[in-house]
Amino acid sequence: MTELIRYIEPTQNNGMKFVRRNMEGSVFMLNLLRFRDIADYTSHPELTPNEPISGAEAFDRYIKHALPFLHESEGEIVFMGNGGEYLIGPEDESWDFVMLIRQSSKQSFLAFSNHTAYLAGIGHRTAAIEDSRLLPITELPKFI
Repeated sequence: MTELIRYIEPTQNNGMKFVRRNMEGSVFMLNLLRFRDIADYTSHPELTPNEPISGAEAFDRYIKHALPFLHESEGEIVFMGNGGEYLIGPEDESWDFVMLIRQSSKQSFLAFSNHTAYLAGIGHRTAAIEDSRLLPITELPKFI
């Protein structure tokens, strides 16, 4: 039986590719997220709530923690919404939540993602997510 691969954090190789990628101007981060039924705080016991909570609730705690650091790094949430099944894509794959984040630059994103105080609460994200995809994208010049 094949083990299901889950993506929660970037691999070292993907992180290096991102750092080396030539990205000018604003960087948008397209997040596709699938939440755990019950948040798993095993890797961050210091953040464990008194009572079990859902993955969606843990992700809400992550967002509340992360927003000040996102704003400090000149970033913003552009879109948050419910996911679902693809219209074009694998029929057996669906996502609970979709989020689009804008950072003013790749450097701003790196500063945000490496901020010590931000990292102190990232365990809420880890506890929340069953699987995810994160696609860094840049805007094309207007062609019309």
